[in-house]
Amino acid sequence: MATPVVTKTAWKLQEIVAHASNVSSLVLGKASGRLLATGGDDCRVNLWSINKPNCIMSLTGHTSPVESVRLNTPEELIVAGSQSGSIRVWDLEAAKILRTLMGHKANICSLDFHPYGEFVASGSQDTNIKLWDIRRKGCVFRYRGHTQAVRCLRFSPDGKWLASAADDHTVKLWDLTAGKMMSEFPGHTGPVNVVEFHPNEYLLASGSSDRTIRFWDLEKFQVVSCIEGEPGPVRSVLFNPDGCCLYSGCQDSLRVYGWEPERCFDVVLVSWGKVADLAVCNDQLIGVAFSQSNVSSYVVDLTRVTRTGTVAQDPVQDSRPLAQQPAHPSAPLRRIYERPGTACSKPQRVKQNSESERRSPSSEDDRDERESRAEIQNAEEYNEIFQPKNSISRTPPRRSEPFPAPPEDDMVSAKEVAKPSPTMDSQFPVPNGGQRGQPRAGSPLSSGPHQLEVPPRPPAVTPTPAPKAEPAIIPATRNEPIGLKASDFLPAVKIPQQAELVDEDAMSQIRKGHDTMCVVLTSRHKNLDTVRAVWTTGDIKTSVDSAVAINDLSVVVDLLNIVNQKASLWKLDLCTTVLPQIEKLLQSKYESYVQTGCTSLKLILQRFLPLITDILAAPPSVGVDISREERLHKCRLCYKQLKSISGLVKSKSGLSGRHGSAFRELHLLMASLD
Repeated sequence: MATPVVTKTAWKLQEIVAHASNVSSLVLGKASGRLLATGGDDCRVNLWSINKPNCIMSLTGHTSPVESVRLNTPEELIVAGSQSGSIRVWDLEAAKILRTLMGHKANICSLDFHPYGEFVASGSQDTNIKLWDIRRKGCVFRYRGHTQAVRCLRFSPDGKWLASAADDHTVKLWDLTAGKMMSEFPGHTGPVNVVEFHPNEYLLASGSSDRTIRFWDLEKFQVVSCIEGEPGPVRSVLFNPDGCCLYSGCQDSLRVYGWEPERCFDVVLVSWGKVADLAVCNDQLIGVAFSQSNVSSYVVDLTRVTRTGTVAQDPVQDSRPLAQQPAHPSAPLRRIYERPGTACSKPQRVKQNSESERRSPSSEDDRDERESRAEIQNAEEYNEIFQPKNSISRTPPRRSEPFPAPPEDDMVSAKEVAKPSPTMDSQFPVPNGGQRGQPRAGSPLSSGPHQLEVPPRPPAVTPTPAPKAEPAIIPATRNEPIGLKASDFLPAVKIPQQAELVDEDAMSQIRKGHDTMCVVLTSRHKNLDTVRAVWTTGDIKTSVDSAVAINDLSVVVDLLNIVNQKASLWKLDLCTTVLPQIEKLLQSKYESYVQTGCTSLKLILQRFLPLITDILAAPPSVGVDISREERLHKCRLCYKQLKSISGLVKSKSGLSGRHGSAFRELHLLMASLD
């Protein structure tokens, strides 16, 4: 009998270079889980189909970096807010700009579409929240109350309320019809980054930089429970479509929570770093993250994740009895939203008052809209996604197939959902009354609340792993230091008559190489002090020369990381010194060194390559011009060094992942050298 193939619970789907400059915002289409919109410092909004390499459409018109993007529920409209405070709405099916909305005095931090009416809400660094009527091209109402930037806005599922989260540590609930604040929810001790309404019940979740998630009852306007102990600031949360649990995208993990009582159902290891948005489709959770100009997408198989202690699609319940169980198991725990009867129903218009703002179309707006374009980059995929097949609206979206899960790399890997840490165990009981090490609901060895028969496992024997070759690139972020294995300090698998690790052995492992490391760090500190002494004189070129003369690449990297942050510090003579060092960095085995080298080379190519080629192509001057001759000499030297580096860049452009994307981008920038 063939052994069934064990597939991964979480895996990386793809990585793309989304913009010519840094990505500043992104959003997933929640209806399909297949549409991705990204906003960049290049002032563009790009549309992508998840797991497809090419951009579907590029939307232009903004003149400053795009800080926030949002798709409407049917994924037919997109709104983008910029650093300057302007907002633009595009019709994706018609591939054209629909509206330009002006009124905020600072950058747009948050946006949301009304679920039924043609309204958009915007939150800004200027602390104001505005409600816009897309049809009439005007601001319907302005909500004032926050004292710092508004980071997140969400309409309630019935379209009657608007929740806002801000840097002032508060969550506010606004009544759209009355045009006033209904309630304020204090309690967070840090900026609140995200709010989400429960899909059915009067419940609101908020996530903050204070590393907590709070659940709020929207009937009693009080806190229901508080999840503490998140590994970092909470930036992305999402309720399961049936409302059974809440997903929290943490640093390199997905956590699944219940709220009455508060508990952690599951923790799944996902190497997505800081995830920016989540969506659920076909029993898979899609997560997207961005770093510089790259966007990565990840998939978690939710059929392998414990979400509740009950069967799927039951109302919100827990594996433990609640303090007060409802009379009927099928009855919801609290009041549910009353949605409009048809999709055509519109929420009641907001009443006008003295603070209402209206703007009539002007010639300036018309000019802005003429300058905004929707460039279709991939006609085939555009027609497949956005063009309706007949006169009937494509909502709800066509059902797509789930992404196939890749097989596991080895037996000891992330296929098993990670158990909650000891800290989490102290706060949340293990679901289903199970003990640590036993199979849980949703794991490959069980299904739902009823445990399947588990075949007896062979005796646990710690395998002697084959010595792994040192990776070609040592990651910048890693779970354990080089040459030191965390497994040496963790409890080993229990084997009869196995000797436990004594304290002396553990301490000797920890001390291994400690003295050598102290010597290295002391030497590096001394070298940095030398460079800093020159830096204080204000001579950047001499500072870099001194760092190069020390002959320690780590010092060069530290200095370049500072210089890269301010492009105006770069001069042509600085390039002649740095380029040979960049060539060394690009060949380094350390990922952080390669990243710094790529950043510096990209900056040099963007700022100086056109100048170098123009000067070299210019006819010789008449007479003696010392400064021109010096400049020509520097350009020749830089050109020669760039030609030397171009071969290296070309050879590495075939790599996969983030490095390959960076080298491919550099290869395109260096095309004029050939």
